[in-house]
Amino acid sequence: MQKDKPAVDQDVVYYDVVAWYRQNARKLPWREPGTDAWAILVCEVMSQQTPVARVEPVWRFWMEQWPTPAALAASSPAEVLVAWGTLGYPRRALRLRECAAVVVERHHGVLPARREELLALPGIGPYTADAIIAFAYHRHSTVLDTNIRRVLARWQTGTALPPPTLRKEETLRAQQLVPLHDSAAWLWNAALMELGALICAAQTPRCQLCPLADSCRWLAVGKPQSTQPRRVQAFAGTTREARGKVMAVLRASRAPVTIPQLLEQTSLVESRLRTALEGLVADGLACRSDGAYTLPGLTTADDSR
Repeated sequence: MQKDKPAVDQDVVYYDVVAWYRQNARKLPWREPGTDAWAILVCEVMSQQTPVARVEPVWRFWMEQWPTPAALAASSPAEVLVAWGTLGYPRRALRLRECAAVVVERHHGVLPARREELLALPGIGPYTADAIIAFAYHRHSTVLDTNIRRVLARWQTGTALPPPTLRKEETLRAQQLVPLHDSAAWLWNAALMELGALICAAQTPRCQLCPLADSCRWLAVGKPQSTQPRRVQAFAGTTREARGKVMAVLRASRAPVTIPQLLEQTSLVESRLRTALEGLVADGLACRSDGAYTLPGLTTADDSR
């Protein structure tokens, strides 16, 4: 027989979760006092589908090179793509550079705090806008990343995982939980996100350490497994793999690279190479001239890298 959902006192839950966060939050550089909104935006964009351990060294280097939107806007696309390295989805790097240029042009180099203005910037969607409002400006918003959605799905509805796509009712339930006061709201968001990252993990949750254990519906009903089919994303043999190999060669080269050179250095068959190149050029990640390829905006000034 399934147990009923334990009674919940939202104030108690809030203080338990925030107290856990204060004691257990990772010491990450973008959480240090004085970190500005631009630096936090860079972190948020880099962290999309990328583990924090991989993000941190790139973020540190990036902030040394381009600590402000104006500095990034003045860089070349080639510099930006080289610095992005192997974080994945390099189009995000160019979107950040585009965003920096708009921030300089429209907002005098200061990342706006209003949601409508954030959403109007290149590369910023609802999640990123809400995260900036919460974590950069410490204001009220409802942040719903993968970790938070998983915590709330288990705690509120008793399901192992949230729906594959964000639903209106899911957003409404989450909004009702966010404290009204700015200082409490951003802490609630930060604490839930960290809880999902460290405790309420997708595959190996550590329920015995969770501050929500006493009121978690999923735990109360025996932690039923998800009925959603697991999506295992293949990589070997995909266009994404081929694009990554080509980008690695272009990042390392200070001169245009020919098709024969790319074939030799990537070990790709010609059909896969040409498909990858077509996509990279279409996405603005590579340029073609006289039958050879380079990163966009590559100049002799980039040779210092």
